[in-house]
Amino acid sequence: MSRVLSIDYGEKRVGLALSDLLQIIAKPFDTLLYKTDDDLIKNILNIAETNIVSKIIVGIPLTLKGKHSEQTNKVLKFINLLKNQSSIPVEQYDERLSSIQAKRTLVMQGIKTGHNKSEVDKTAAAIFLQGYLDGQSNKK
Repeated sequence: MSRVLSIDYGEKRVGLALSDLLQIIAKPFDTLLYKTDDDLIKNILNIAETNIVSKIIVGIPLTLKGKHSEQTNKVLKFINLLKNQSSIPVEQYDERLSSIQAKRTLVMQGIKTGHNKSEVDKTAAAIFLQGYLDGQSNKK
């Protein structure tokens, strides 16, 4: 049994979420402050090792029309760096609108999102990780 780690990559903060060991439920895990790609990858791989991660899912921020943006290209560059430094399989997942959905979810829970952006980032990672996990269970 192992977990899936999802990454909501940003230039200031990087939201992380983890699945349970059965890979059924996603939970917000942590938000890392971005310093450098190398520092970020080192922290992610440490978290992956500590939490028995067998797969990493990185959210791809496509435009509403499904096109690549400047941010999409930055995330793809990060994915290539991560793949080159990790033996853990890395996959992409369309994360369109996950941040908006995360804000709505947090507001419904009574959590203010204006000064709590790290909660939004890790919740967004959990939202698209849950979508990924649900898609995997439909394949079984």
